[in-house]
Amino acid sequence: MTDIQKVETTYDESQIQVLEGLEAVRKRPGMYIGSTSQRGLHHLVYEIVDNAIDEALAGYCTHIEVTIEKDNVISVRDNGRGIPVGIHHKMGISTVEVVYTILHAGGKFGDGGYKVSGGLHGVGASVVNALSQWLTVDVYLDGHVHSIRFNRGVPESPLHITGDTNERGTFVRFKADDTIFETVEYDYDVLLGRLREQAFLNAGVTITFTDQRDDENIRVNEMCYQGGIREFVEHLNRNKTPLHPEVIYLSAQKEDSMAEVAMQYNDSYTDLILSFANNIHTTDGGTHESGFKTALTRTMNDYAHKYKLLKDDEKFSGEDVLEGLTAIVSVKLTDAQFEGQTKARLGNTQMRAMVSSLVYEKLTTYYEENPAVAKAIIEKSINASRAREAARRARDVARRKSALETASLPG
Repeated sequence: MTDIQKVETTYDESQIQVLEGLEAVRKRPGMYIGSTSQRGLHHLVYEIVDNAIDEALAGYCTHIEVTIEKDNVISVRDNGRGIPVGIHHKMGISTVEVVYTILHAGGKFGDGGYKVSGGLHGVGASVVNALSQWLTVDVYLDGHVHSIRFNRGVPESPLHITGDTNERGTFVRFKADDTIFETVEYDYDVLLGRLREQAFLNAGVTITFTDQRDDENIRVNEMCYQGGIREFVEHLNRNKTPLHPEVIYLSAQKEDSMAEVAMQYNDSYTDLILSFANNIHTTDGGTHESGFKTALTRTMNDYAHKYKLLKDDEKFSGEDVLEGLTAIVSVKLTDAQFEGQTKARLGNTQMRAMVSSLVYEKLTTYYEENPAVAKAIIEKSINASRAREAARRARDVARRKSALETASLPG
């Protein structure tokens, strides 16, 4: 046998690297935006739009314009307060430069900048800047246009005045870095879906989305929904037959937290539950969504037993009461706790209790006041329960038959 020879490698203090500033983002982009695929590319747009939405949540922004320009350049303009332009007391550079170059810098850590916001970690704008070939910011404030340009996260020059204006707000343009992303081609329909969501979630805010990449086919969508998430549910059910004409809407407020639910059953066999926290789509759910599902099952079981629509030994499962349901669960809260920068799941435990009590109390009242609607929904759940039980029995019979056929008999 030959000895296995070890290759000596030195592992000492010289091997330990420290990534400074935005260098960390460019080295490990997936940690901040999920991936470098098209999904991550779209996330750049969401981060900048979410900043404008936070201005709307604070009550200062009524119009957001998002444009895909030629060569896949993105521009986002809002009529909010505008990023502060003064020299930052601690960093010694303009506050705009701080927001776009320093991780964990922003107005959403307390001290009254924003009570409720989707941006929490102070990394959104700086991450977009770090992952862009170039990015420009124009702030319309105090009668002037204050401008700055960055190349791969590095400012070309300090913030400076480039003109006069009577307007107010922020205008950001950027081109994603093609050395980092697998593709820099945006999918119009994906972005439209996300922006439409934001228009539904922020009743009264106008969002204009334009695609200028093809001169012969410039697409413009202007979205403003006064009905909020009720209209959102109607939109999702537009190609289905509703079991009840009116969308059920429930809401509650407690101190700085607010929860609202809009729901409507249809004749399909699938469910669609979309949950949001501070206007961020929590794709993996979280405490608010689990609170909704638990309370819905409890409400349906209690109502069905009270009016003898179910036998005493029968009980709906969570699966039964969700069949054919389209629902939006939206919560707004201070100090939201998301899992990771992509904010796919909400972790605040108090929202489970808040949504659960809202749904149980107000949906029970709604069913008492609208017995015909309640009966139609309960009947659909009973049918779902029976179908599930029949399918289970059929599986058991098939398994027993299969076991008998394959079992070898003693000789």
